[in-house]
Amino acid sequence: MINLNSLADVVFVEADKSKIEAMVISEYEDTTGRSLAKGDPVRLFLLCVANIIILLLNTINETGKQNLLRYAKGINLDHKGLEMGVERKAATAASTTMEITLSTPRGTSVTLPSGTRFTAGDNVFFALPSILVIPAGATKGSAQAVCLDKGVVGNGYIPGQIKTLVDPVPYVASVVNTTTSEGGSDIQSDDSYREDIQIAPEKFSVAGPTGAYEYHAKHASSDIVDVYVWSPAPGEVEIRPLAEGGTIPGEEALANVLNAVNDRSVRPLTDKVKVLAPEQVPYNLSLTYYIDKNDSTQANAVTAAVTEAVNGYILWQKTKLGRDINPSELISRVMQAGAKRVVVTAPVFTELARTQVAKEGAVTISLGGLEDA
Repeated sequence: MINLNSLADVVFVEADKSKIEAMVISEYEDTTGRSLAKGDPVRLFLLCVANIIILLLNTINETGKQNLLRYAKGINLDHKGLEMGVERKAATAASTTMEITLSTPRGTSVTLPSGTRFTAGDNVFFALPSILVIPAGATKGSAQAVCLDKGVVGNGYIPGQIKTLVDPVPYVASVVNTTTSEGGSDIQSDDSYREDIQIAPEKFSVAGPTGAYEYHAKHASSDIVDVYVWSPAPGEVEIRPLAEGGTIPGEEALANVLNAVNDRSVRPLTDKVKVLAPEQVPYNLSLTYYIDKNDSTQANAVTAAVTEAVNGYILWQKTKLGRDINPSELISRVMQAGAKRVVVTAPVFTELARTQVAKEGAVTISLGGLEDA
């Protein structure tokens, strides 16, 4: 897939400020036969006119660019997507599996109504999308519960963390989630949507190309941000999806991807498809940075910027499959944050396979002090 950002910038009309101003003044002087001094009120008026022309030319440029995939954004990008039959992924709610335990076996069935809510005690609520019936004589029942708030807010509740029943139901002794909540995502960003539009033509093939599997795997869930597809043996296809924020997809998310790519309209009859979680490669991060003495009054601001730069590096490192663990990127980000010098003791450069993804461990950031320029 071509990197759109590697293409030369497109300019529909010239909007150079000095050229436009010179052209306007030159046209006036040629027409009137009068030379304008720098302080001439007419010259000042014409410079105002030139600025208006420049604004209009920039608007023309921007309007033209919105017709191109590389530059389109917002509603304009939505229209570009519809040309390829691709809609922006809407925000989705996280889900988890809840296990409900009764106090004693009952002679009749116990019903939990649709909308029964559960929480971990932090004002984030999950609810049953439909009724759950625990048959007579049974003491346990399981059902999917969906977060009432769409987005990533409902992700990451580990098994055993959601254990409070908000809406009491007779004979229910306890509730607990048995899977990590996942699948919640915010509305798809322009950059992610742009990639989907770019690979959309691949979806029309049913011959099993890599691009087609990537497209359908990404569209199995709006939480999937990266996919690697390869064939370890003839007739076998292995798919490794990565979720938003570098999260490893859980069982439910992997099952959703498998169902999407196993559809008869997608998978060739001879392909045997497996969907596996990426392999995490752990690394520790330890660095010491120094601040120029001339910037001593800005030390607190630099420290905050360095912390933000390190957090940005950690996110960058784990949001792409096969991205090598690269301390040079870390140094570059910290230097741009205002540090004079950076000493990184961990991580060391580590090459990753396309089935792997980096995962941060212990993070240590130390201020070494102030140094002369």
